Amino acid sequence: MAVIVELSISDEVDAAAMPSEENFQQWAQSCYPGEDEAVVSLQIVSSEEMQELNKTYRAKDKPTNVLSFPMELPEEVGINILGDLALCADVIEAEAKQQSKESAAHWAHMVVHGMLHLQGYDHIEDGEAEAMEAGEIEIMKTLGFENPYQ
Repeated sequence: MAVIVELSISDEVDAAAMPSEENFQQWAQSCYPGEDEAVVSLQIVSSEEMQELNKTYRAKDKPTNVLSFPMELPEEVGINILGDLALCADVIEAEAKQQSKESAAHWAHMVVHGMLHLQGYDHIEDGEAEAMEAGEIEIMKTLGFENPYQ
């Protein structure tokens, strides 16, 4: 197993309503092409917690679906930590309903999206956005999900 997911769920979130730890592991693994072991911390947070993170790190005073915090350590540290992902359960569930998507498909997409950010992908420039979306579509397809942008 090349990716180790360290999952934590906020006390403010209904853990019983979340996808399984195995799902999160599979989704994260699906978009990591490396052979070497890597670690990602995946935090499931409430709307209030996500709003605070988004305000602190992006100067946006509202909750969002996923935030990624890539980590770059010197090679001599000897461990490959990709970084941290914060996923907001309330926002992801609300978006899935608004977009008429299966909940699991939207959760998977947010994990894939965040994992690609941790690996250097971005969507600020049009060309970068197209490349990132194409990668997401292909990964989601390998996981058995439809194109998340349709």
